[in-house]
Amino acid sequence: MSQDRYSRQLQLKDFGVSAQAKLSEAKVLVIGAGGLGVPVLTYLNAMGVGEIGIVDKDVVSITNLHRQVLYDECDVGKSKVKVAVRKLMAQNSNTKITAIDTFLEVTNAIEIIKPYDYVVDASDNFPTRYLVNDACILLNKPFVYGALHGFEGQVSVFNANGGPTYRCLFPNMPKEDEVPNCNENGVLGILPGIIGNLQALETVKLITGIGDLLSGTLLIFNGLSQRTQKIKFSLVSENSTRKKLETSYDFQCNVDLSSIEAIALQQLLEEEEIQLIDVRTENEFETEHLIGALNIPLDEIEERLKELHTIGPIYFICQSGIRSKKAISIVKTIFPEASCVNVNGGMNSLNSFANFA
Repeated sequence: MSQDRYSRQLQLKDFGVSAQAKLSEAKVLVIGAGGLGVPVLTYLNAMGVGEIGIVDKDVVSITNLHRQVLYDECDVGKSKVKVAVRKLMAQNSNTKITAIDTFLEVTNAIEIIKPYDYVVDASDNFPTRYLVNDACILLNKPFVYGALHGFEGQVSVFNANGGPTYRCLFPNMPKEDEVPNCNENGVLGILPGIIGNLQALETVKLITGIGDLLSGTLLIFNGLSQRTQKIKFSLVSENSTRKKLETSYDFQCNVDLSSIEAIALQQLLEEEEIQLIDVRTENEFETEHLIGALNIPLDEIEERLKELHTIGPIYFICQSGIRSKKAISIVKTIFPEASCVNVNGGMNSLNSFANFA
């Protein structure tokens, strides 16, 4: 351990050598290398955490750069985890950093999380949060939670020292169309930095035992007023006795849904002309879209149904695959016989392809 490198925190009366040693021995898994994950990774790495794993399958997009400050213009189109490892190693070569270039799923969650002592959930969707929670309960791992909505952010610590779980605060996953979406509603660039740093702070406290953890407490930060609110919640014992993961953590869809993976859509685009409907907002579409796609924003679908050709298959795409499912639900209500196909993962899964206009 470098005394000089960490001298400023070693001088702290309630931190010192013992806390620094705990950091150097800790193994932390960060799920998500985006707006929340970037500050978490940067500060845990800088402060001397011994081993860090990074889980993410996305590539860097130009729309990421206003808030994901680890990346720059030269990184657009590149794997986030690979870029992150390179830059974090340049920041602190003493850290063991592992890139896990995949999405966290039911089939791999236990295997990925098991080797680590602590988990930071820096994801941006409810299915992943519930999956992280359940896997951490099965493995008896504490995890630090962060989330964003508009100008507000939330932070808490779950499953720590017998404390409450994520399901104790949020028992049930919201419906697909109830979920706020930063692609539609936006996010202020600095807010993920604030919330991510609070997550990093809670992780340091969790590892070292200093201070009072946000276990059983949800901290809500309002960026416009600079006010914080704390909401207390208790353990619901049945939530900590889970025996297995759910079969699926996807949003429930009320229509018979056909889907296609990104690589298969890429092949189709190269081989033939297909009917592809992009249901993102006009601004999102203008920023980046697939060649040949027709932009019909989700809130205009019902008024523009006549633009759809229902004789052949209709492919629907959005940013992450959520709004496109809602669009299909609307179309199938009016045209139940229409062959509608959802693009799994949306544009996020296609960023590495070259079919953009």
